[in-house]
Amino acid sequence: MGAQRASGGKSAGAAPTGRRGPVRLKDLPNYARSLLRIQVPVVVTLAQKRMHLGRVLEWGPGSLIQFDKSCEEMLELSAGGHPIAVGEAVKVGDKFGLRITSMILPDERFQAVRPETRPSAG
Repeated sequence: MGAQRASGGKSAGAAPTGRRGPVRLKDLPNYARSLLRIQVPVVVTLAQKRMHLGRVLEWGPGSLIQFDKSCEEMLELSAGGHPIAVGEAVKVGDKFGLRITSMILPDERFQAVRPETRPSAG
């Protein structure tokens, strides 16, 4: 499901807002508020690589795995398995953090509609 921006338009079951901008939590219907309590895995991907299983089985303590990604490149943030943002690694106290630099727009989900072709009589 792609993220959509709140608008002043009315839809079935939605609370009319009449304004643009963020919708307040108390203005949402009960079912929508309950959806916001669902927990999803949030993952920051440093790098990834495909390797033959035989190579993976050779690994042990001290093995070094080199990736093709530069240490200067942005890290990807995903939620529920879907990429949502990119950012840079930061130190927060003695912990690791991510400073989001840009959001990733969802892929277009439109498909071309082609007119039906009728078989020619003949």
